[in-house]
Amino acid sequence: MVISPLISRLVVLIISGMFLLATGVSVYAEEIVKIGVSYPEAGPYAKMGLEAKRAGDLAVEEVNAAGGILGKKIQLIYVPSQPNPKLSKQMALDLIDKEGLQMLDGGSTSAETIAIGKAALQRNKLYFATVAYSTSVTGEEGHKNVFRESNDSYMAAKGLGNYLNQHFSGKKYFYITTDYTFGWTTEDAIRKFTNTTDKAVNRGVLTPFGAMDFKDALSAAKDSNAEVLVLNLFGRDMVIAVKQAYAMGLKKTMQIIVPIVNLSMAQGAGPEAMEGIIGSESWNWEVPFKFNYPKGIAFVKKYEELYKEYPTEIGEAAYVIPFVYKEAVERAGTFDTKAVINALEGHKYVGLKDEQYWRPWDHQSIQTMYAVKCKPAAEVKKDKYQADYFETIDTMKGDDAAIGQKEWTDIRTNVGVPAALEEAK
Repeated sequence: MVISPLISRLVVLIISGMFLLATGVSVYAEEIVKIGVSYPEAGPYAKMGLEAKRAGDLAVEEVNAAGGILGKKIQLIYVPSQPNPKLSKQMALDLIDKEGLQMLDGGSTSAETIAIGKAALQRNKLYFATVAYSTSVTGEEGHKNVFRESNDSYMAAKGLGNYLNQHFSGKKYFYITTDYTFGWTTEDAIRKFTNTTDKAVNRGVLTPFGAMDFKDALSAAKDSNAEVLVLNLFGRDMVIAVKQAYAMGLKKTMQIIVPIVNLSMAQGAGPEAMEGIIGSESWNWEVPFKFNYPKGIAFVKKYEELYKEYPTEIGEAAYVIPFVYKEAVERAGTFDTKAVINALEGHKYVGLKDEQYWRPWDHQSIQTMYAVKCKPAAEVKKDKYQADYFETIDTMKGDDAAIGQKEWTDIRTNVGVPAALEEAK
């Protein structure tokens, strides 16, 4: 008996389906690419976590509407950030194993980011750091499986350095620093680029992450007679400290610097407390309009239409990552991690501002940095959302702001880490 080609194909399909059912593999699952996202649901960074989630959802909706990645739709698997690095790593390992993740992104603290990165390396999955400013993430802790979309403390400090040295050279500084890797590396970088490394002259204090009261630290700053106060704090920590500094009258005698600032932090502190404060950003909602970046303008308008507020640089990073991943997978023609890493290294891309690129030897996204100064309170309040906070006072190209390869190599050598990024076994 001759069996027709159509019947033969049907038999093969039936047998294949029976095999998939017998082995517990879902046919539907084959059409999905899962991405795990760690985000701060509560605590000092909760507001930024909400912004990242909203922007990430918006990006995935757009990617899926355009056909997904190699024909597969993205499904985001959200998990709350873990403050303990050991818990963060185990959470990431469990998520990879149970959900079959292809990639991870997100994070809240740099310590959490480093821990999730170790899990990604162990399971040979990609991890894109959305919010992580410690230089160690792509420095001594860097490896092949981590790419950082945000800038680092070094870039922020150098981007600020020109302006600070022009206006505050020779002034006495005081540092209030959160006691973990983000704070330490930020303080070190600001000291380096402002020539305030002498800690006997330019004193400082460490404060616990998640502190609810900074009055003692601020009183020490006031008693020091310093002329510049640097708050190496982030999220709610910065909001509380800035409010208390304003209430204590410190702004009358000291210039306050917040090396890494964003809109949600400024809004938390309020127009009066933020007035005149200097900081740096890699993006804010005004940048696309000021420099005419069409993708950025479209994103701001869509985000505003949905949520009746402006996005922040946290949202910008969370929005860009799914597109960057999609394009890398499609250039590689596969989801294979090593092939996607090769497609990312050295690649130039345009997100929501000017051109960026993934530096091949440390996986840092090299991008323009903006020094900003908070506008007068009256001007901020004129905006429909009372959110027109930042005036750009200086810009620096990413290659000028980022750490150089020799210095990066020296840092890794000094802590006993090979210069070449470690690959997954």
